[in-house]
Amino acid sequence: MTRIPVNLAGNGYEILIESGALDTAAAPLKSHIENGRAFLITDTNVAARWLEPLEADLHKSGITMTSHVLPAGEQTKSWAVLEQLTDWLLDEGVERSDTLIALGGGVIGDLTGFAASILKRGCHFIQIPTSLLAQVDSSVGGKTAINSRAGKNLIGRFNQPKFVLIDPLVLGTLSDRELRAGYAEVVKYGLINNAPFFKWCEGNGTALLNRDPDALSYAITQSVQAKAGIVAEDEKELSGRRALLNLGHTFGHALEAETGYSNKLVHGEAVAAGMALAFHYSVKRGHCDEADARRVESHLKNSGLPHSLKSASVSASGEQLVQHMLHDKKMTAGNLPFLLANGIGKTFLADDVDLEDVAAFLDNAE
Repeated sequence: MTRIPVNLAGNGYEILIESGALDTAAAPLKSHIENGRAFLITDTNVAARWLEPLEADLHKSGITMTSHVLPAGEQTKSWAVLEQLTDWLLDEGVERSDTLIALGGGVIGDLTGFAASILKRGCHFIQIPTSLLAQVDSSVGGKTAINSRAGKNLIGRFNQPKFVLIDPLVLGTLSDRELRAGYAEVVKYGLINNAPFFKWCEGNGTALLNRDPDALSYAITQSVQAKAGIVAEDEKELSGRRALLNLGHTFGHALEAETGYSNKLVHGEAVAAGMALAFHYSVKRGHCDEADARRVESHLKNSGLPHSLKSASVSASGEQLVQHMLHDKKMTAGNLPFLLANGIGKTFLADDVDLEDVAAFLDNAE
């Protein structure tokens, strides 16, 4: 069992990482459910395995819980589903003192957290992430959002959970593809500012992807500690420190938009390709050695992740991809900051990037 505090003024909370915790989740959850009433939101995939035992455990502990099951997939992060979810909650008589529980991956966590932030001007919510990507990234830090026609996560707000419960054993039922996609976010923490952790990934990534429990627990703990520390320094991405967590995302979100936010390229896969592109673009600008970029590309490739435009099955022109970037929420006064690297573990925010130069780079990228 590992307890990790997220130290935020007025919004602090605890993350509990414990193998097997979901089997007896009522015990750690009960103290965070203010009035003994909760509304659980999940998706069809997660509900099939975890909803019934969790409901039974919560009811046994005296918690009144009502559940709502949504379709699985990125398309659920939409205006239409948000309206459906909030209407259901209001029909059920949700009150400000009630708690919403997000049981699922990043889509369910983002949608539920955003719904909690706007219902009755703010309800409580708890994260129980069931994908590796959600456990190491999206469940921590309070970013909640839905997608729009213009782009990904453009409608949202910061809303910190009251508690996060992470059980590495739930990953045993995750598909190999989703596990690899989540692993991309694990690798990201090494590339940002922890070269020894990236080296650990190179030596232990195969074991993790083979679901070795020790490797999974170590990677989750290291990732969550890293993100919690960055979030505590820059909760709402005002100083630029938190922006480091976006490594690979500017390129990645453009790839997702080009593929229609579909199953053709899931988020973690897009981030993997985006990180490889960020390192190669850093080489082009003279910031990074070619050897480091090739090392990143090689590890992603060996992990079964996209590591280039071709491996991500994206054939759009550089101009087309840059057009997607123009809708990036980080755009300020016509300028889009990019996360680039001086080397592995040496990521920095560049605010002098010319998008025409990015388009030309993408036209010549492999």
